[in-house]
Amino acid sequence: MGSEFKMVWLLALISAIAMSASPMLMLIGSIIGAQLASNAQLATLPIALMVVGTALGVLPASRGMARFGRKKTFLAFTGLGITATLLAGQALALGSFTLFCASSAILGIANAAMHQIRFAAMECVPLKKGPTAASIIMCAGIVAAFLGPEMALWGQHLDSVPFRGSFWLGMVGFFTAGLLLLFYVPAERFGQEHHGQARPLREMLSNPSLVLAMASGTVAFVVMSFVMTATPISMHIHNGYSMEDTKWVIQSHIAAMFLPSLLTAWLFKAFSIRGLMIAGLGCYGLTIVIGLSDATVMGFWGQLVMLGIGWNFLFVAGTALLPMSYEGGEQHKAQAINDTAIFSSQAIASLSAGLAVSLLSWESILLLCLLPIAAMIGALAWNRKQL
Repeated sequence: MGSEFKMVWLLALISAIAMSASPMLMLIGSIIGAQLASNAQLATLPIALMVVGTALGVLPASRGMARFGRKKTFLAFTGLGITATLLAGQALALGSFTLFCASSAILGIANAAMHQIRFAAMECVPLKKGPTAASIIMCAGIVAAFLGPEMALWGQHLDSVPFRGSFWLGMVGFFTAGLLLLFYVPAERFGQEHHGQARPLREMLSNPSLVLAMASGTVAFVVMSFVMTATPISMHIHNGYSMEDTKWVIQSHIAAMFLPSLLTAWLFKAFSIRGLMIAGLGCYGLTIVIGLSDATVMGFWGQLVMLGIGWNFLFVAGTALLPMSYEGGEQHKAQAINDTAIFSSQAIASLSAGLAVSLLSWESILLLCLLPIAAMIGALAWNRKQL
């Protein structure tokens, strides 16, 4: 790849380091929640609040980038990540569930900006190479998938308070990402080529391609988050599987979310954007089938791997379609609308997962996923354009 991808690779490294705190919290958040919360139904609340924080942080992050630029906004939100991890460590020392939930929400707000690194990377290259740039950022998630859970276990006994050291390691990650951001040079080309005034929201949403892009990302996150959030509780607490087995399943799931991005260029040639979306829905269908038939460790592994692959296909396809679905000057507004829809819906799914895993069977949780899958099929039927 040419010199135009230098900034993309730098952003990928920043993303890998900064985003490792998320899979760390995904692994241990509900377990810590079960220990600190007075009500077992609140165990998954910290993970859910991280997602809520991400939804709440999208608009401030997008507006900050539009007004102050990508670099300054990324640096500011990296500072929030440092704050969140330090507060989480203090919450564990105090045994405060409330403070731990607050730190999780702040971490989610920091993640809102980190998720937009994919857009910054796509701006660094010509439009036709945008999917390749986005896939490189997605591949950074492979590193985060393994680094985050390992940080959780490396730091578990660093301090007399279990897992406090894990969040110290998360703080080091955000600090390192901040240092690397000093070398990031935002793309001037993008700001020069995309000008004009954004259309009203209703007019923008009348475009079936924009709606399909948003639906693809939203359904990807809703199904993934609903199942993944409930998995540690179901495996470790309800089924009695070991922490090592649970870690392995979560690591495999997060790796499966990003490994297909190594083949993005081939996948788009083989399937097209629409075909990749349909393949993602097929993977979600296999997730449900495996989950209904096998509750062993390997069963959980199989369904979580298919869940990760399905998420990748749907999210990458939606991300690739998004820049093709808006006009000049609408990039920040369209990106904000897209990510707000995605992470607000994911927040609802995460909040629902805690209640669902305490009241419903694992089979019922999987069957509920048929609702968003049906909605995505409807969005595909509405947009019949060749993509």
